[in-house]
Amino acid sequence: MCSSVCVCRQYLVAIPAVIEAGAESKFCASLLQPGETVVMTVTLMSREENTTLLTHTSNEEFHTCTQFKAPSVEGEKILDFEVDVRGDTFHAKEVRKVMIKAYKARTFIQTDKPLYLPGQTVHFRVVALDSKFRPVSQLVSVSDPNRNRIGQWLNETSNNKILQLSYSLNSEAHEGTYQIIVSVGEDKFGHRFKVEKYVLPKFDVTVNVSEEVSIGQEDVDIKLCAKYTFGQPVPGSVTITMCRPLHYSVVLASKQAPCHTETKRVQRCIYWLFLVFLFVSVNEGEVSFKLRISPDMAPVVQIVAYAVLPRKIVIAHSADFSTEKCFSNKVSLEFTPSSAVPGEKNNMQVTALPHSLCGVSAIDKSVLIEENLVKSLFSFLFKLQIIKTLAKSKKNVTASSLFRLSIYSLFVCFFNHSTVFGSPGNPGIFYSPEAPLMKTVRTFFPETWIWDLVEVGESGTKDVSLTVPDTITTWETEAFCLSSQGFGLAPRKEFRVFQPFFLELTMPYSIIRGEHFELKATVFNYLTSCIMVTVFATPSSDYTLTPLSGDQYTSCLCASERKTVSWTMIPTVLGAVNVTVSAEAVPSHVSCDNEVVSVPERGRIDVVTKSLIVKAEGTEMTKTSNWLLCPKGDTLTEETEIQLPENVVEGSARTFVSVLGDILGRALKNLDGLLQMPYGCGEQNMALLAPNIYILQYLKGTQQLTPAIMEKATNFLTSGYQRQLNYKSYKGAYTIFGRGPGNTWLTAFVMRSFAKAQSFVYIDPRIIEESKTWLGNKQQANGCFKKSGKLFHNRMKGGVSDEVTLSAYITAAFLEMNISQHDPVVNNSLACLRESINDLSNTYTTALLAYVFTLAGDTETRAHLLQHLDTVAVREGESASKRKSFRSETSASLSVEISSYVLLAKLSASTAADDLGYASGIIRWLTGQQNYYGGFSSTQDTVVALQALALYSTLVFSPEGSSTVTVQSDSSQLTFDVNPGNKLLYQEETMEGVSGKYSLEVKGTACVSVQVSDSIVTTSCLYSGKENTTNMVILDIKMLSGFVPNELNRNVATMCQFVMR
Repeated sequence: MCSSVCVCRQYLVAIPAVIEAGAESKFCASLLQPGETVVMTVTLMSREENTTLLTHTSNEEFHTCTQFKAPSVEGEKILDFEVDVRGDTFHAKEVRKVMIKAYKARTFIQTDKPLYLPGQTVHFRVVALDSKFRPVSQLVSVSDPNRNRIGQWLNETSNNKILQLSYSLNSEAHEGTYQIIVSVGEDKFGHRFKVEKYVLPKFDVTVNVSEEVSIGQEDVDIKLCAKYTFGQPVPGSVTITMCRPLHYSVVLASKQAPCHTETKRVQRCIYWLFLVFLFVSVNEGEVSFKLRISPDMAPVVQIVAYAVLPRKIVIAHSADFSTEKCFSNKVSLEFTPSSAVPGEKNNMQVTALPHSLCGVSAIDKSVLIEENLVKSLFSFLFKLQIIKTLAKSKKNVTASSLFRLSIYSLFVCFFNHSTVFGSPGNPGIFYSPEAPLMKTVRTFFPETWIWDLVEVGESGTKDVSLTVPDTITTWETEAFCLSSQGFGLAPRKEFRVFQPFFLELTMPYSIIRGEHFELKATVFNYLTSCIMVTVFATPSSDYTLTPLSGDQYTSCLCASERKTVSWTMIPTVLGAVNVTVSAEAVPSHVSCDNEVVSVPERGRIDVVTKSLIVKAEGTEMTKTSNWLLCPKGDTLTEETEIQLPENVVEGSARTFVSVLGDILGRALKNLDGLLQMPYGCGEQNMALLAPNIYILQYLKGTQQLTPAIMEKATNFLTSGYQRQLNYKSYKGAYTIFGRGPGNTWLTAFVMRSFAKAQSFVYIDPRIIEESKTWLGNKQQANGCFKKSGKLFHNRMKGGVSDEVTLSAYITAAFLEMNISQHDPVVNNSLACLRESINDLSNTYTTALLAYVFTLAGDTETRAHLLQHLDTVAVREGESASKRKSFRSETSASLSVEISSYVLLAKLSASTAADDLGYASGIIRWLTGQQNYYGGFSSTQDTVVALQALALYSTLVFSPEGSSTVTVQSDSSQLTFDVNPGNKLLYQEETMEGVSGKYSLEVKGTACVSVQVSDSIVTTSCLYSGKENTTNMVILDIKMLSGFVPNELNRNVATMCQFVMR
């Protein structure tokens, strides 16, 4: 507030310190004891113009509030707010600063549920709102549901309402956290969801206990409640463990880790001030008044009261009052009847302001228990609203501090979080009194029941007819509505689906064909009397069932009891199989607990059919064929043939076709899984770090680096950097398993990677310098480097050539770090390497030397080595440049490295057309060696090949052009379109049929990367490679279906030396 106080005359003017651009705002002015005729003038001033907001002449006290429209600005602008009070004997002028701020639209994203199974469809909504929760029209693009751009929608707009889209997950979708990213102008908003192979829980457990317990307290009151999702209590036993946290201190000697500090901007905030001014004159006693609370004031109102005492002393006080959390658009959601039995017809009524568009959802409560989510969208929005005042720390404010206040601010921070749902309510009735139903067959068990957009029309009310699903559960329902007058949110409703006699099947997400599995069916009786129940399973040719208690299970089941019956199940086919179990209340003359059994009039038989996924036994293998095709206006064709091995598991083969408009797009999609290997040693961990560097360099060089990709890649770099320090010795060297002598090759690998990563994340320069010093100390008198530690790179083992190759690798690392060739260490190592340039017997060493002397600028030696390499190149195809590679007789992985080093040597010194043409033949061969994930065979060939691919891609990148790809087999055909808007979009489809010939046709002007992947399951466990010895063995142990490993025992294996996970 802005004010002045004098002995005989007082005035006060209050205005928000932050005003929304173009919006209606308000200021209030008071004049006390003027004593003469005075003129009060209020002016809003800027460099461009002055606007008079108020001119008031009076010789009496007055109190007035004036509306005005704030000027429109872009971004933020500071203006002067001037108050001038002038009379014959009195004149005062004061100026305060006010900010005019343009608030951007805020966007929230709602998915139908937080958790999905592979193969399910993700439904989501996008809503853009202004600072008053009114919908706005914005260009919205959803570009990255997996933060790897596996789906995108361009030029989608909400048109002042709700944008509703969906994305179907592949049945083989990777488990983990996915993200939807919405672009609104320059702003981006994200929402995460998970993909897991889960089984929904049947009940929820809540524990209430005091947060604090005194030392002398002998007993602790704990209240525990376990309820099924349909509202009934769970019988059973419970184990409660109370643990005290163990606090201890550890002194770390010698080993140090970097301390990474960052400065980040806080979330953007919207400031609101609703100024209400009321003046009351009172000599003594109390005064009361009513204040009308509008939805705009939710959830908190702050009231400031001040009084002018007879001696001209001003006192003041402030207080906060909570208001009802509501919006201007009143929305209600009602179901008739309020609860139901499975399969029953129901009416849903949505009420809101006329012409509102409403998003209605209903999700199985079990999903929320699985993800531990109990909040509603209603609570989510209002939780983000916080009161913040400049006098926040004082409840009793002085007059001087009151008049120094600029604003009492109510602000809302919009975070990019997901929509969540509600908490339990009171149970409904058991079932509706309709005509008796003797038998129910339940087959429809969705996790999301309602996900609809409902237009209420001119009447403001819409009735929707629904069929209740077959799940015995409670559905959590919500509805929000948008109209031109604002946003509205209905209170959360619970809709219970229940019947007093029913059965439930307990099954895992999937089982293995031939595996013996215990199928359990539990029968519940919530009738008021005992019944005689018979349970039996329907036979099927897809599996065999062996009852553990006779062919049929018949037993008494009294009120509020449950019983479980089991079968041994052995599936015999692959895919989804239906399992059907029936429970029937049968007449009987046998009494139960001295009570005559009864047969219910309604729902006497309950039949449940559920689907179970059966997977193939054995080990999954993926074989890929890759092509990089650049049609340049022509039509290019390729052919491949898939032949299944003899030991393939019947029914397990699948074929996938994927297309990308970028050479590195496949690697970009799988930044965290290029090799699908554990990161249990110092070399393998670098597979997470090093490839990201070259991909980031490529995207940055071609201006394709988006904030989302940058964030994801830098997260990998940071985590890889931190993890790699676990393998560092105090002298600066790195070891394979974190113990033993330092490894020269690994230390050079880490050093060169850390040096390049400095462009994107913080890397302690001291750590790099320590590694450089340690390697320098390993240099011998002849300039070559001495091997230290066990080498896991098979090419660098034994003989003199090993010393030369290792020295070449270390020298290349120094030169890539821009260390001068005149540096003593580098100069001596180059002298050592020149002694071996005429020994051309080792193609790997020759290719590496060619790259080293290219970096060193020794054109004569480079030309000598490349000339020899060209004579040993393997050329494939119709022309010399179609496919070109440099092979190793012992390892396909080494062939990738050799070809990559030749490519780097060619392109690091020259970008002439002849060199690019020569390189294109190597590129075609290299891309053909990529695995399904975009990597290659090992850490090293993946790192070197991606470095080479990134360099080539940067040089030849063009954002223009489009192509159409057609893939055809004997039984199906797929078509893909690649254009400038989806070059990084990963497009994948499944082909019908597996073995046979596949033809590819590409038409257009853009290069495309095409991959045909054959995924099979085999039962062979023999090594089929060319090496006589191995370095490491990966042991992949799968649990029995329905079981998870004990976390405590799982760590026992890692206690053994050289065993990591």
